[in-house]
Amino acid sequence: MAGPLQNVRILFVIRFFSNLIPAYVIERLYWEERGMTIQMVVYAEMIFAFTIVGLEVPSGIIADRWGRKRMIVLSALMGCGEFLVLLFASDFWHFALVVVLAAIGRSASSGAEDALLYDSLKASGRERLFERYLGRLNALDIVSIMIAALCGSFLAQRFDYALNYGISLVSMLAAFALSLLLVDPTRHGEPEAIQDRPIPLRAYLTASVRFFRDHPGVRLVVLSGIVTGAAINFVDEFWQTYLDRLGIPVLYFGLASAGIFVLRLPGNLCIHKLKTRISERRLLSIVIAALAAGFAGLACLPKFGGLAALGLVCLFAGLVEPLARGYLHHRIDDSSMRATIGSFQSLGENAALSAVGVGFGYFSSRLDIFGGFGFLALVCAAYLTYFMFASRSVE
Repeated sequence: MAGPLQNVRILFVIRFFSNLIPAYVIERLYWEERGMTIQMVVYAEMIFAFTIVGLEVPSGIIADRWGRKRMIVLSALMGCGEFLVLLFASDFWHFALVVVLAAIGRSASSGAEDALLYDSLKASGRERLFERYLGRLNALDIVSIMIAALCGSFLAQRFDYALNYGISLVSMLAAFALSLLLVDPTRHGEPEAIQDRPIPLRAYLTASVRFFRDHPGVRLVVLSGIVTGAAINFVDEFWQTYLDRLGIPVLYFGLASAGIFVLRLPGNLCIHKLKTRISERRLLSIVIAALAAGFAGLACLPKFGGLAALGLVCLFAGLVEPLARGYLHHRIDDSSMRATIGSFQSLGENAALSAVGVGFGYFSSRLDIFGGFGFLALVCAAYLTYFMFASRSVE
C-alpha cells in the first residue's frame, strides 16, 4: 500500500506519462487538416469550458467525499478515450466529443490532484513545501512535454500525423495503470465511514462561498490566477497557428515547443523562494503587467519581435499556477473541503475562458491570430488596472 510520500512519487510518474503526448505538437495542424477552422476550434474550446463549468464543482465534492484517487483514475481513463476517438475523428462532432471527454477528465483531476498532493504532504508534515512540490510537478510536466514535442515533430515530419496519436494513447494507458496504485491519505479528524454518507451538495456550496466571502485576499489572488490562466490558455492552444503565420516550417515546431515550455521552468522551480522575498500580490502585479506587454508584442511585432514576446509570456506564465494555488491551499483549514474549494479556481478559469474566447474568436476571424492576441493584451491591461485598485483595500 502506498504511503503519503509514495503517493507524491506516483503522482510525479502519472503526470510524466499524462504529458508525454507527442500529438500536442501538431494538434492544431491535425485538426486543420481534418477541416477545423480557427472559429470551429474556438467553438470546441467553448464546449470544453462549458462542460467544465457544469462538472468542476460536483467533481470536487465527489473527490472530497468518495476519494481523490477515484477521480484521478477517472481522469486518466477519459484521457485514453480522448485519444482513441481522435485516431478516427473526421467531423466536427467527433472533435466535440473529444473536448467533452477532455473536460470530464480535467474536471475530475483538477481539484483532486492538488488535494491529494497537499494532504499527502500534510500527513508527512511537509505541507509548507506545497509550492515547491507543485512547481516541481509542473517542471516535470514541462520536461515530458518537451520530450514529446521534439519526438512528435520528428515523427510528424516523416510519418502520418496519426502515429503521434497512437503513441499518445499508449502513454495515457500507462498513466491510467499507475493511477490505480494511489491511496487516499487519512484526513485528520474525519472518520473513514463519512465517505459512505450522501453528498450534501448545498452544504458544500454554501461553505465554499462563505470561504471566499470571508477571505478577500484569497478571492483577489484566485481571480488573478483565473484571468491570467485563461489568457495563457490561448497561447498553449494557438502557438502552432501563430508560428505558421510567421512562416516557420513545421520541422522547427518541436524545437519551438521545447523553447516555449523550458521558459516556464524558472518560475515553477523558483516560486517558493520568490514568495519569501516578494509578496504574492506584488508578484502578481508584475506578472499581469508582463503578460499584457507580451500579448501586445504578439499582436504588433514582426517575426523575431513576436517570438521574443512569445518568450516573455511563457517566462511569466510559469509563476501563475503555483503562486495562486499555493496561496489558496495554505488558507484552507478543512481538508474535507480542499478539492471542492480548489475546484472553484478551475471553474472560474474555464468560465473566463468561455467569455474571453468569444472576443478572441471574433478578433481572430477578422484580424487573424494577431487580432486575437491583441484582444488578450487589452484584457490583461484592463485587469491590471482593477488589480492595482482592488489590492489597496485588501489587507
